[in-house]
Amino acid sequence: MSEPDSAAQVATEAATEIADDLLPPLADLSRARILVTNDDGINAPGLALLTRLAESLSDDVWVVAPETEQSGTGHSLSLHDPLRFREIEPRRFAVAGTPTDCVLLAVHKLIEGRRPDLVLSGVNRGANLGDDITYSGTVAAAMEGTLLGVRSIALSQIFRYPEPPPFETAEAHGPDLVRRLCAQSWPRNVLVNVNFPNCPPEAVSGLKVTRQGRRKIGEGITERTDPRGRPYVWIGPQRSGERHGDDSDLGVIGRGMISVTPLCVDLTHRATLGRLAEVLDDPAPEAPPGAKP
Repeated sequence: MSEPDSAAQVATEAATEIADDLLPPLADLSRARILVTNDDGINAPGLALLTRLAESLSDDVWVVAPETEQSGTGHSLSLHDPLRFREIEPRRFAVAGTPTDCVLLAVHKLIEGRRPDLVLSGVNRGANLGDDITYSGTVAAAMEGTLLGVRSIALSQIFRYPEPPPFETAEAHGPDLVRRLCAQSWPRNVLVNVNFPNCPPEAVSGLKVTRQGRRKIGEGITERTDPRGRPYVWIGPQRSGERHGDDSDLGVIGRGMISVTPLCVDLTHRATLGRLAEVLDDPAPEAPPGAKP
């Protein structure tokens, strides 16, 4: 058996690979082509806000968003039904599909000429923090953009129901943050998840780059019976407690700060990869006794 790579060596090689594969800065956003999408639907206030934000940065803005609400669809594609779309006005389309469908269709079909330089997804009505991002259509749209080689940012505005979202906070702080993010070199397999706190713009206490937090989520199931006596259920996440540190997205938002979290589409756990390689890798494993040749 050959000598396996150590966990440290695997991690070092991964860091080198990322450093060698960076998207260059978008120094002049006024010349950028920007794709705007979301998961709340084509008529969502957050999409209108994000469109205004994008148009304050560039004149070349395309909007491709779901026809209807798609929250919680995650990174899903419509593979079993035809995908229909309509042009509402020049460079503005509604798609009868998921946020991932929208980005894929925009890049490969709807946007004429060159590909977008930037994907902006949101502004989501509600948080995308911690475990939420695994369900989020907003984050998934940015993930699809990243997989297609486009720098991508997901933006969400936190609020507490029944009060309306303070979208003015995202509108006030979003443009400068997008400019600052785009001025940086960017690994091709990374997207950025931004959450704005539930407070007025002037009450924001700062900005912090964070890690993804973790909170205990129990799937709540509410049972009902329809007028014909047939049972049905509503499902939805129930937060039964939070586990996070001060450097997590959850911890930072709790202090009234803007959270900026880099996320990687490569889900490989590098340390475990190295440890498992040490005990499992075998270039020529022997067949178990009694196995047929």
